[in-house]
Amino acid sequence: MSVYFKKNEVDEWRMFDQSELTSDERNDLTSKFKIDKNDFAQFLGFTQVIKDGVAFKIKENQNSKRIIDIRIEDEILDKLIFPFNKFDITALEYKPFTRFTLAKSLDDLTSNKLSKLMNKIIRDRETGCFIIGPKNINSKIDHTFLVKLSTAIAHLIGIPNHDSMAGKYYARFTVKHEDKSDSYLRKAYTNMDLHTDGTYVKEVTDWLLMTKIDEQNVDGGETAMLHLDDWEHCEDLYNDPVGKQNFIWSSPKSKNIDYKVKHPVFSSNENGKPNISYIDQFPEPKNMEQGNFLQRLSDGLEGSKNKTITKLPVGSAIIANNYFWLHGRKPFKENEELSRELLRIRGSFFIN
Repeated sequence: MSVYFKKNEVDEWRMFDQSELTSDERNDLTSKFKIDKNDFAQFLGFTQVIKDGVAFKIKENQNSKRIIDIRIEDEILDKLIFPFNKFDITALEYKPFTRFTLAKSLDDLTSNKLSKLMNKIIRDRETGCFIIGPKNINSKIDHTFLVKLSTAIAHLIGIPNHDSMAGKYYARFTVKHEDKSDSYLRKAYTNMDLHTDGTYVKEVTDWLLMTKIDEQNVDGGETAMLHLDDWEHCEDLYNDPVGKQNFIWSSPKSKNIDYKVKHPVFSSNENGKPNISYIDQFPEPKNMEQGNFLQRLSDGLEGSKNKTITKLPVGSAIIANNYFWLHGRKPFKENEELSRELLRIRGSFFIN
């Protein structure tokens, strides 16, 4: 296992290749690099101890060094059952403040360290993505618990947008064998091309959370991810002036959006690095120049050799920065009994 830590002074990741850290090794590293050994936002790769118990384990995802895996230990999940039972789903949907109560319950159980860790990862250009979920799934972790856990995680990162497709702060949807919808979202046997979210809405969409609630009889359907800095065609297309033009973006009826928006495909962050806002299904190119640019963009993304293909465990959520991570889904293998249920939350960061 690779052990990672972050130096406070220069804000960059370093790596040690070791199977595990002994107590002496940990003390040596914390002393050498002047890192607070109680601040687990500085360390990746071994179990973090909070107060009198283990909170969760952090490690690099096996498919990408940019994606961080966070496994929540059973002890924390058991302690969440009581505060989570205080509110039913209807209360969460009707009373926005109850969602922050759940978030505080989760963060308190980790000595308020979880929110710091997640926000460091999601805002860090070098990472910007993490997968978080229970270390073990048991009968107590049902669909309702996962909705509440996803709600708590989201509200430690920022403010969810209203999801017009569902009419609430989150959306739940199922992918099955048969589908008559008007977008790729539920089409099981079609590749869902790489894209970002929020391209056709007025709300700011800084981040995206997707939780796998359940799946049955599934083969295929892996999650595809691409970090913009790893995309081999990024420089070429980012420097094309057409990508800075305003494009018109619309959406099908199922999205329940009655307006269109205008924005470019590419923009720049405060450090001059590329950001992207793009989905293949919804742009309305106004001329040959824009149409050809979008074709080059689509071909370049889908042909990338640097995509990360990962299988999200049931009960886990993947959270990504929506400015420099694109996501998609591989086709499922045909099965009449196929079923996968997902939960989606997307929103904006807290303003410090």
